[in-house]
Amino acid sequence: MSRLVTLGSAVLLGSVAVEGHAQAQTPPVQVPEIVVNAPGSGTLTAATAEQIRAIMNRNAGSVGFIDSETLKTRYTNNLRDVLKDSPGVLTQERYGQELRVSVRGSGISRAFHTRGVEILQDGMPFNFADGSGDYYQVDPLALRATEIYKGGNGLAYGSSYLGGAINFITPTAHTAVAPHMLRIDGGSFGTWRANAQTSGIWDKVDALANLTVSHSDGYRDHARQQYEHFNGNIGYRLSPDVETRFFLGAYRTDQKLPGALTLSDALNNPRMASAAAIAGDQARNVRAERVANRTTFNLGTGRLDVDSWFMHKNLYHPIFQVLDQDGFTYGIAPRYTADWSLAGFRNETIVGTRFFGGNNNARQFVNIAGGRGAQTLNARQDAYNYEAYVENRFYFLDDVALMTGAKALRNERRYKDFGGLPANPLAKTDSAVYDGFNPKLGLLWTPKPDVQVFADITRSLDTPDFTDLAQTVAATTRFVPLSAQKAWTAEIGSRGRTERVSWDVTLYRSQVRDELLQFTVDPSTPASTFNAGRTIHQGVELGISVELARNLFTSAGDTLKVSQLWNYSDFRFDGDRQYGNNRIAGVPEHVLRTTVTYRHPSGFYIAPSLDWVPTGAFVDYANTLRSPGYTLLGLQTGIDMDNGWLFYVEGRNLTDRRAIADFGTVTDARTANTAVFYPVNGRGIYAGLRYAFDAPRRTSSR
Repeated sequence: MSRLVTLGSAVLLGSVAVEGHAQAQTPPVQVPEIVVNAPGSGTLTAATAEQIRAIMNRNAGSVGFIDSETLKTRYTNNLRDVLKDSPGVLTQERYGQELRVSVRGSGISRAFHTRGVEILQDGMPFNFADGSGDYYQVDPLALRATEIYKGGNGLAYGSSYLGGAINFITPTAHTAVAPHMLRIDGGSFGTWRANAQTSGIWDKVDALANLTVSHSDGYRDHARQQYEHFNGNIGYRLSPDVETRFFLGAYRTDQKLPGALTLSDALNNPRMASAAAIAGDQARNVRAERVANRTTFNLGTGRLDVDSWFMHKNLYHPIFQVLDQDGFTYGIAPRYTADWSLAGFRNETIVGTRFFGGNNNARQFVNIAGGRGAQTLNARQDAYNYEAYVENRFYFLDDVALMTGAKALRNERRYKDFGGLPANPLAKTDSAVYDGFNPKLGLLWTPKPDVQVFADITRSLDTPDFTDLAQTVAATTRFVPLSAQKAWTAEIGSRGRTERVSWDVTLYRSQVRDELLQFTVDPSTPASTFNAGRTIHQGVELGISVELARNLFTSAGDTLKVSQLWNYSDFRFDGDRQYGNNRIAGVPEHVLRTTVTYRHPSGFYIAPSLDWVPTGAFVDYANTLRSPGYTLLGLQTGIDMDNGWLFYVEGRNLTDRRAIADFGTVTDARTANTAVFYPVNGRGIYAGLRYAFDAPRRTSSR
């Protein structure tokens, strides 16, 4: 850990040195005044992006914020395109909108969907109640901002996971960049997409609707995707101090699965699909609907938010067998926040509780060319979570706060196999209960309004989901009782911005017990899960941007900026009986991304980028096989005009490099089947056009 502290100190000092040099060498420049038509001021149930950022920066821990307007000049097909510039967030694309998102090693060996990160939309869970889920229902074109709470810093939303929480925030009529927007884009591999957003404000009522339809044939064979997303919300101000908002969503996903390949095929024949994927016509088809509500009360002494949600999800998923599931997720979460005086000192408090439940009917059938054959499973999965948490920031100095917090939780998992089938005649009932208490302690120093230095220690608890608990062994599904994953995480870091430099750097170390790790039994079968003993996750999360020059070609204020992302991940077993101190398979040690951006005051920009993984990750826990490293070159260019029009062109993997994007982990590559690799997409060119236009807004009489 000492070398991490030394390295992090050098990074922080380097940031200050660069800024000081820039100020010393560059005289002040007078630029014309620019008038920006900003979005509305927000409402009780919907804060603006600026308000959200300010609240997040009061957190004594590592957090991240993404204003979706900074993404408007990109082709954002999936959440990797949203999150890829966020320090500490590893995103690896497999195909379509299927990807791995790992924060500090959360779900490090999960070769499908999500683990160890709570996914929220507008502050309410998007995961199933057992913690499982995927990213297909989150539409990148329906977002106003994204909050990233790493590790125990997700306590503000009640999160318990090692990876924390990611909250995707949709716009309202008050916070949208423009009342109405149209966008079309498309390009390589038969890709096209259309998006429309409209909104209005009528005295006490406001409403917004966003619709996206997208299609792609995919880079690989058998990878066609069709997505249709609707997100909307309606707000009503009952009084100056009470407001309610309903969120509505409908999501349709039809995704063909190309399957995993051997390393040789992934590098030499990357467009092919696996034989099993074609024979079983493997796919993931989802129909989901969501209704949620937030009602906010301004109580004078503080504010009370009462969130409630209900989501239905139907899944038809032919893989090794046909998974046919139908389930409901629901919950309620009151949350009280107050900024008050304690013995003459400023004090901020968050107190919340959350009940979060779900019921899922899980059936499985023999896969006959993608259709249902004989039924092999008829089961029910029930998950119930009872949570209470508190977080407090006490400013014992004007610029220094002591943060304390804790969460108590009880998670119940109930599994009932009804049996009565030729392949599974016996009925079985199993359950597991996980109790936990997660404390938090931290310090936040704010020497300047836009600069924070922090240190904290937190505890996390990850409960196994039903993919872990209901494992397929010899074609039979069995309930496997596993322990919850526990971790203590210490971190120190800083974030901030000055005239020429912005930075976000954190050093962290997690001591983990009973880590939930997976290994691939068969390329077509979901992986098995086991509890490791002691493991260590430590690393550096760095994001830094430096404005190198101004007024290169015009005195009006063109700029040249370089941005660097570096995630250093050192994840190891700690004296394991079988693997000793080996590295944990799944995540590369170094991931770097460099972007150089030139912007002209006319709105023209050009930004080449370089994604570099010097050495690939280990594929097996025995550390006998590594995925090869790679370098990918990209380029974005376009013009963002002040009349609402925006046009962009983006090139990806311009050298058509063959590389490995992601893989499933195995125990020992010398003996295991290693057809577990997903190739990087080949060269792709995409172009898009967006028009944001105003309509008269009726002034609220508030």
